[in-house]
Amino acid sequence: MVAKKKETYSQAIERLEKIVRQIDGNELEIDELAEKIKEANEIIAFCTDKLTKADKEVEKLLSDKDDAEAAD
Repeated sequence: MVAKKKETYSQAIERLEKIVRQIDGNELEIDELAEKIKEANEIIAFCTDKLTKADKEVEKLLSDKDDAEAAD
């Protein structure tokens, strides 16, 4: 299952935590395990992308703030 476009970071993390609990608790049949690991990898990629974008935006905002303060 690919991360939904409207899914938030928090929702994705909840899905990932659920998968980890299922794996840790031996709740998955062997046939499900590969699919869940694939889904977990997709969620991790989604979350990494969200964090990278947020980091870049914060850096830009801080840089813009520093530039504005320096101009004053």
